[in-house]
Amino acid sequence: MTVTDQDPTEHADQPDDDAHESGSDRSSPGGERATRTDSTETWDDGLIARRVAETAEGDRSPVTDNRSAASPTVTPLVHEESLRSRLEALRELVGLSRTRLDSRTLSGAGRVLDEAAARRRLSGQHTVVAIAGATGSGKSQLFNALAGVTISETGVRRPTTAAPIACSWSDGAAGLIERLGIPPRLRRRPLSAGDGESPLRGLVLVDLPDHDSAAVQHRRHVDRILGLVDAVIWVVDPEKYADAVLHERYLRPMAAHAEVMFVVLNQIDRLPGEAAEQVLDDLRRLLDEDGIALGEYGEPGTTVLALSALTGDGVGELREALGQFVSERGAPNRRISADVDIAAARLWPVYATQRRTGLSEQAREEFSDRLADAVGATAVGEAAERAWLRNANRACGTPWLRLWRWYQDRGVPTTGRLPSRTQADEEATARQRVEQAVRTVADRASAGLPAPWAQAVREAAVRGSQGLPEALDELTARAGVPTGRPPRPGWWPVAVLTQACMTILQFLGGLWLLGQIIGFMAPNLGVPVLLMVIGIVGGPLIEWSCRMAARGPARRYGLEAERRLREAAAGCGRARVLDPVAAELLRYQEVREQYGRVVGTGR
Repeated sequence: MTVTDQDPTEHADQPDDDAHESGSDRSSPGGERATRTDSTETWDDGLIARRVAETAEGDRSPVTDNRSAASPTVTPLVHEESLRSRLEALRELVGLSRTRLDSRTLSGAGRVLDEAAARRRLSGQHTVVAIAGATGSGKSQLFNALAGVTISETGVRRPTTAAPIACSWSDGAAGLIERLGIPPRLRRRPLSAGDGESPLRGLVLVDLPDHDSAAVQHRRHVDRILGLVDAVIWVVDPEKYADAVLHERYLRPMAAHAEVMFVVLNQIDRLPGEAAEQVLDDLRRLLDEDGIALGEYGEPGTTVLALSALTGDGVGELREALGQFVSERGAPNRRISADVDIAAARLWPVYATQRRTGLSEQAREEFSDRLADAVGATAVGEAAERAWLRNANRACGTPWLRLWRWYQDRGVPTTGRLPSRTQADEEATARQRVEQAVRTVADRASAGLPAPWAQAVREAAVRGSQGLPEALDELTARAGVPTGRPPRPGWWPVAVLTQACMTILQFLGGLWLLGQIIGFMAPNLGVPVLLMVIGIVGGPLIEWSCRMAARGPARRYGLEAERRLREAAAGCGRARVLDPVAAELLRYQEVREQYGRVVGTGR
């Protein structure tokens, strides 16, 4: 945003320039006027420039424009190692968060990165300091006092300063001034003792319009440039030093920039006796309430001074402090570091958490158990166990019992044992269990996370759950009760052969008795009855023994079937739900680490 030559406010504030200039020209001899015109031709492009020329001619303290000198080699700003690491972490943080956070949340951090990159490309040998203050605080007077020559207009009429004016103490600052949007006609450079000897070498001083000006354009200039300069000198007067607008709109939000701020109490010549010290103490109290660290007793922080730009009292102390501040060449890095601090503080709600986050092993196991219940893994294991026992009973049971069971099975339909409504109800119940399992694991995984990341975790779980009940149904049909007959242990053939022997003994005893009844054989009841008793008692005894012996293998067979289905269901749930949730948690952990680097707590 630049100020054009057609600024109506500026022209309105200075209606008599043409007459002033014409009168000056008419009063000069022709040769003198020609010489003067030639000497000022390179920068005589605005009202302030012409007035400065006339004042400088009278005071014999000329002011020249930067464009009159050859463009020097500019040394770019070099970020400190810690600041460079924090900026890299902030850049990574923004990149990792673009798909999870809205652009408005990340806009502040992106702006800090852009401004830091822009400042790094410009001169690192210069420090841009803005002078800001309220209407009538005397900031333009202080600007002129520091420059040693009248550059910025002062007067009773308000507002006096309509556009920012820049004054550079050395060459090479053109890029910095252009970044502020200050046109060439408003750029000045005092010719003091010389660049090499000036204690303010490297300083670029900017006089801002009043921050409480009635003109909206003036306030916009102030707000824009304050976000670009390396340091700020706040000029307050005894009447407005406690102004709520100054403290609430500017000083309090800029508390993190305490090390690159000066607060100057001007016009102390208007205060009698010890009133200046009392006002200065009250000003320090207000700054402390704003959260601004004061640079007292050698500690880093805001420098607070009292002076009078009109009488010059205290101006030398400010010039000395400003010269030392500029010579350190650390203000740009400190300003950017403070901007990073503010951006990190604003991002705290979307990255930081006060509790441990993640998906515990217990939560994973409970999710797998819920899925196993949904597919009926326990019922499948019990069905496999019963199938094994049934097969054992059929193989080792007596022929008469097997015949009886076959007769019973003939009257029972092989299909349709469960009403279709019951099957539909079971499917609905299984689907509800799956949905409940997904909600539970999503809530546990997102517990304690900042709202955007908790929402991302829940959305990942919901996306993964789509189609999960159907996949589990297909899995149950494929990995449920094994088809075919269960495997038989090695003792089954012996049991079957023994059971056959018992049946043969029953037949032999029966045939022997029948032969005795028809007279075919000699009467002898003892042996055939004994054979029949052994066969009749031994068959059920062998069947009972086999049933007892089959319980262990049948149990193991059922547990194995249940384990396979549980593992299959857990694998399906892990691939569809747990892995996407874990990926979101991993991304959050990564951005959390980057955020720790940004705030300076990362390893």
